[in-house]
Amino acid sequence: MGKVVGRSATYEAGPNIALVKYWGVRDPTLVLPYNSSLSVTLGRFRTRTTVSFEPVLVRDEFTLNGAPIEGTPRDDVVRFLDRVRNLSHRSERARVRSSNNFPTASGLASSASGFAALAGAASAAAGLRPTPRALSQLARLGSGSASRSVFGGFVEWRAGSRADGADCYAAPIASADHWPELLDRVAMVRDAPVKTTRSALAMQSTVASSRGYAQRLADVPGRIARLERAIRDRDAETLFATTIEECDSFRSVCETTDPPLDYLTATSRSILAAVRAANDEAGRPVAAYTHDAGAHVHVFTLDGALSKLRKRLDRIAGVERWLTVRPGAGARRVGGPT
Repeated sequence: MGKVVGRSATYEAGPNIALVKYWGVRDPTLVLPYNSSLSVTLGRFRTRTTVSFEPVLVRDEFTLNGAPIEGTPRDDVVRFLDRVRNLSHRSERARVRSSNNFPTASGLASSASGFAALAGAASAAAGLRPTPRALSQLARLGSGSASRSVFGGFVEWRAGSRADGADCYAAPIASADHWPELLDRVAMVRDAPVKTTRSALAMQSTVASSRGYAQRLADVPGRIARLERAIRDRDAETLFATTIEECDSFRSVCETTDPPLDYLTATSRSILAAVRAANDEAGRPVAAYTHDAGAHVHVFTLDGALSKLRKRLDRIAGVERWLTVRPGAGARRVGGPT
């Protein structure tokens, strides 16, 4: 990383939804996953973060959506800032102001967009100019999926094999405008519970106890290869079928964890059933569902199939609102240097 003068900076980043999930790490400190993953960075949803290094501060301050944050979330931010201070040879405490335009801690990957934006803003404010790959590796240390939110469009996070994590980073597969007809209809499920167990802890429970975890690891590389071809060729049927297969695999290892991890509500499960029914009626995959560690469900389809699919989905009770999003941009600096 080269060093330039910097003191305050603002970055935006979007969350991503993984079509192939990472769930479990071989090194919790360096956040090195057991398997590679593949995601879509979402437009419309954004985290905006400003970092200011200020000599007058005696401790790091963190506000989210205007409210001061203490406890574990602040501790995570402080540890991340310490890494940036170490890289930049700075000692000043920082003021971090962050806001999301979507729900936090609900399975919409707010940690991914949050740490991608924090990595960019803190690096710039500290006078660092990391390459995109280095920024991805830095963001990973805050939240694994944040490595993917550094980039827009379709992104693969490569697990690598080195103990030091030098070959573990995200890289773009295709741009946000590569597949204009593809869209994601997100169901914001009413009364979706806030997660009580952090994903970083839950996934390690799965690694230790789920009887299906080893088979899942064996299956993931093939799914990634199929999805990369489908994205390249704009092959919707393969994309939809493989995304459903992967989501069901992810949910299976969660539900066979001891104790079980069940992130879905009855409404969430009704959405999955509706997508299966739409595909059965069409005689081919016309849509796919996926979800992360939360109750909100992402339904991927093409513009031409949306109208008919909406009639089926809109009958489902318990959805607070539906949001239509498309692949979006990666992390970027907003505003000029200060």
